Amino acid sequence: MASVRYVAIGDSFTEGVGDELDDGSVRGWADLTAAGWARAAGEPIEYANLAIRGKLVWPIVEQQLEPALALRPTHLSFNGGGNDMLRPRTGIPSIVDAFRHVIRRCDEEGVQLILLSGANPSARLPMSSLIQRRGDELSRAVEEIVADRPDIIRAYNWPDRELAGPDYWSDDRLHMNARGHHRVAARVIESVGLEAPGEWWSLPDAAAPSGPGGWAYYRAHVVPWVKRRLTGTSSGDGRVAKAGTWVLVSPSS
Repeated sequence: MASVRYVAIGDSFTEGVGDELDDGSVRGWADLTAAGWARAAGEPIEYANLAIRGKLVWPIVEQQLEPALALRPTHLSFNGGGNDMLRPRTGIPSIVDAFRHVIRRCDEEGVQLILLSGANPSARLPMSSLIQRRGDELSRAVEEIVADRPDIIRAYNWPDRELAGPDYWSDDRLHMNARGHHRVAARVIESVGLEAPGEWWSLPDAAAPSGPGGWAYYRAHVVPWVKRRLTGTSSGDGRVAKAGTWVLVSPSS
């Protein structure tokens, strides 16, 4: 058994949407973190990822947390609330209560919690000022509940102004591209006390998104999102975790 057993739970941010590989699968910061962690530590680690795109924060907690803890991890990373923030009537206190629940359960199981905030996509999205305001409010509220918990590892991405720039984002403007996911992975690796590859903070040769603008953008990305809200469906419906059991990640991965 590896000395580090790392499991990630969350939504599309943690699943890796936006960092698509040639075969159509997604990679993302959590996969990159596992590989970079093993290389930096010089030993294999076990890794699982239960995140599924489109999930609100309480479904993440209710559907992913206990299966993740049942794997008996040493470390668990958690992020959620990004999809909730896009629904103006969702209260920030309810989102924060989900964070409190994750903290309590990790304490009870003796699991080291790695707490992440998502990157800030608001600059180029519809309702940008609302998303910015609600993201700021959620960030402050989460920071308050862990202010006296130096034992909880933090990897805060929301305040990263560089990461908010357009060349870290995919065509849909909501999910990070490979460059963005590498930057988040570098932050997580360094948050656990290891050294991340320096180039991960800002990969070279990354072009700004060249996706559609104007009405073409709304037709390609916003209209489908609105349709899902009206029909009560989710982009994650029918999906299963991409790594629901342990995968051994070697230092050469």
